[in-house]
Amino acid sequence: EVHSWTTATKQSLRLVWQKVKAQLMLSMSFLVAVFWYCRRLYGFLAQLLKRCSNYLQRKLIRNLSVLTEVDLLGYSAREWKGETKQAKLMREAYEELFWSYHIKYLRQVRRDNYCVLRAVLFQIFSQGIPFPSWMKERDILKLPEKLLYSQGCNWIQQYSFGPERYMGPNAFGKLRKCMETLKTNWTEISATKDHEERGNMCNTLFSDESKEHKLYEAIKFIMLYEVVEAYEQIKSREEPIHNLFSLLLARDSSSDPLSFMMNHLNSIGDSLCLDQVELCLLGYLLEVKIRVYRLHRFNTEEFQVNYPDEYRREWNEISLLTEDDRYYHIPLF
Repeated sequence: EVHSWTTATKQSLRLVWQKVKAQLMLSMSFLVAVFWYCRRLYGFLAQLLKRCSNYLQRKLIRNLSVLTEVDLLGYSAREWKGETKQAKLMREAYEELFWSYHIKYLRQVRRDNYCVLRAVLFQIFSQGIPFPSWMKERDILKLPEKLLYSQGCNWIQQYSFGPERYMGPNAFGKLRKCMETLKTNWTEISATKDHEERGNMCNTLFSDESKEHKLYEAIKFIMLYEVVEAYEQIKSREEPIHNLFSLLLARDSSSDPLSFMMNHLNSIGDSLCLDQVELCLLGYLLEVKIRVYRLHRFNTEEFQVNYPDEYRREWNEISLLTEDDRYYHIPLF
């Protein structure tokens, strides 16, 4: 009886083990299949995420109007190959910037007719430079209204927004939106103290073409407004004006605010960039000293020029680099 009981127990345990073993093998096979599937899914999602990231990065870089920094001498070697007289002059000028002026990198700026405005505003924003003192005392949002209604300048309906042609009666409303864009973004970015965060905000702003153009048109309008103010002071002889206004209004093509707008400002962003006297006006209004390295003037006194040439010591300084006085890049020290 004891022997039969032991035998029966062993047989029962063997049967139970066989069933458990079958279940364990089935479970292990299922777990291996799940693991393999999850691993394949993880690999697929990782590849998808990488592709999306690369796409977004390429799109951001393509849309970014101020590119990330590149090595100065490497850029010079790529852009000015060959042994022509001009290529040699440019390479020598870049080497002079590297060794004597300690400029190691540059940021390329999109080459269009907003180029100089873009290079100046990008540096003002990325450095966190605040509003100029006169802007803090006035509400720049009211400047279009003041010019149109208080000073009776109905001709601003002929204002042209860069590549966009004349807006007619819609010019006033669009100018107001441009001023709002400038004030909102300048206030927000200059209030950001963290340099990295401010840089990210600038990259986002300068990859949005619509907002960018509003910034530049707002600056153009501020230039026009100040020329109108100076012109009225000249007529009324109330107080002396800055020499650059006298120089600007002495030109046959800008003898009054209307001709200044029609012959100069309306073309900026479309077919023309700022010339040197307008660059002086820009620095004066924004209260920054704009130092320009003019590579095509290498080995002359005009290689390094400040705009305006008369500036206050407390003004912030920004730098530009140009090969032809038309397109500008941002040098980094």
